[in-house]
Amino acid sequence: MPLTRRTLLAGTAAAALTPALTAPPAQAAPTARAAGTLPLLQPLPPGAPDRRLFAPLEQRFAPYLTTLAPLTNDIVDTDGPTYGFMAGGWWRTPAQPFNARIQEHVFTLSWYYANRRHWNPYSGDPALLARLDAALQHYLRLQNPDGSWPEYAPGERGKASSGFGLGYLAKTLANLRQAKALPTRRAELEVALRKGVAWYLDPANTVVWDDPFQYTNQAVAGVAGSALALTLLPDRAMWQRLEERIRYCARWSQSPVGFFYDPRGMDINYNFEVMLPEMAELHLLTRHPALVTMTRRFTDWFGYNLLREPDNSGWLTYYAVSDRTATAYYDEVVPDPDRTNLGSLFVPAVPELAAFFTSREDRATTRAAWAADPAPVPVLAKQNTSPRIIAHAPYGERLPSRAAKTAAIERVPYLRRDNFTELRRDEVENQDYLYIRRPGFYLGAFFGKRPGSVVKAGTGFLWHPSAGTIIHSQQTTTGCWGTVRAGKPDSDGDLTAEYRSKDLVHYRTTDSSVVTDLITGTSHVTRRVAATSAATEQIPLVLQPGDEVIFSNGTAVPYNESRTVTADGLTIRRGRTTITITWTGPRTASLTTSSRTYLSDQRRRVHVLRVPHNGTLETTVRLNT
Repeated sequence: MPLTRRTLLAGTAAAALTPALTAPPAQAAPTARAAGTLPLLQPLPPGAPDRRLFAPLEQRFAPYLTTLAPLTNDIVDTDGPTYGFMAGGWWRTPAQPFNARIQEHVFTLSWYYANRRHWNPYSGDPALLARLDAALQHYLRLQNPDGSWPEYAPGERGKASSGFGLGYLAKTLANLRQAKALPTRRAELEVALRKGVAWYLDPANTVVWDDPFQYTNQAVAGVAGSALALTLLPDRAMWQRLEERIRYCARWSQSPVGFFYDPRGMDINYNFEVMLPEMAELHLLTRHPALVTMTRRFTDWFGYNLLREPDNSGWLTYYAVSDRTATAYYDEVVPDPDRTNLGSLFVPAVPELAAFFTSREDRATTRAAWAADPAPVPVLAKQNTSPRIIAHAPYGERLPSRAAKTAAIERVPYLRRDNFTELRRDEVENQDYLYIRRPGFYLGAFFGKRPGSVVKAGTGFLWHPSAGTIIHSQQTTTGCWGTVRAGKPDSDGDLTAEYRSKDLVHYRTTDSSVVTDLITGTSHVTRRVAATSAATEQIPLVLQPGDEVIFSNGTAVPYNESRTVTADGLTIRRGRTTITITWTGPRTASLTTSSRTYLSDQRRRVHVLRVPHNGTLETTVRLNT
């Protein structure tokens, strides 16, 4: 049964998705100990766990189960200021005792202690409880007097460490209540949560509610954690403040373009994999309608930035304009663990969102394959142990049917319509996102002030309805789409644009050292470049093993190989589609392979085309089927 606010009010926040066995016997606080003598948690016996024992929605708990003993046994159990520190480098950096985020695995320990399963030998385990108690003591000692927690320095008032911490500590409290364990520590935890919630929801708190509003995923996570804490520790006045903070997030966390600020630009990964699941948890706990409205606007924007591959293998993303991460693609079928899962709770209210989730039929297939796999369940790699994976599991999922997903894909803007020019503008941040759809192609570009140094401006991608992604800008100076002058691409700086017509964009660098006219037709794109000195046109092509690639001088380029020739064009044949790239005059051009591949089949590889010139060049890409 999925977790709901009603079950939380009944004190079962960590209830499982399948009917739970009896809770472990109530335990008091561990007895007095000698320094360094906390009992060790026994490792699993050889061959355990048996994959077949896990309910499908709980398979994600298996690798955490195999990791539990080494993670737990690394907790410092010697007297001193670091007693209870979760050492070993399992989660978050810096791996220092002052970093409260490291202690987030108290939730993990509490879940396995409180929840009985046929595959969980650690429920009610006294060694696990003793080490959990030690870790909680350290976590609570780290709390600052004002209610915040540090991350990067002792005493720091952290937005993320405090926000995510509220959620993990509230879930830990629910687990301890369920198990009737550690009554003294529970009382301390309740005090800490009340203090933390009051600090986080205070409108005058400029750490969280900064101006301009940054890292909004962290703020929403803190509001979601506060909602869970207030469900367990009711406070009507504080709940009203929480609802006011939701309205604040709805007003200020989302750009007019549709993305969520992270920090002040867009980020594919943080928006879809962190912000949306946190909003889903918050909506489950509050049912606030503003969260659905935010999701609907986000989904519309998201559809412009994910490029559908025609063979249904997945999506490439417009990650060149992501401000923090480099998530360049999403496979059609993503197995557990899937960080986006909880966001699927919005699918019933926002059906268009179904396009971007694994279908429930495909997920059932991957789960059946996992259960049948005879290989041992591996221990998680250090740092790859995010507690969010299992913390979100009790809430369930609402993955779409394959039919619903297919219908949603058909409604993605550039798949539904084949002729539009969409300019999305954030005037406060001076960011322009341009999307041009014509019958023969779909193109994306960014102009204005870059929100961060990894963002690459200018033309960003070129897609064809039959051939898929043809050009895909990278976040690197050697792999972005643009004009390289004096060793620096024009896309590696702010670009000022004039939109002279729906088919002509005139843009330049801030010093006008590179000026470009972007001209579009029904099935072609032209870049007319004028630079103040010699430069190089750089085009990151996405090639596939079956492509036929030939320079205009007749030189063929096998997949994953490089060539340098004198030519005035390059032709790519992919199935029935022919892509022809031409430039003014024969020049010494090169096509260089790279290690960058897309999607799990790794059949799409970036090869960078470079055409040096004396300062002026016209390059045209024609796409014909």
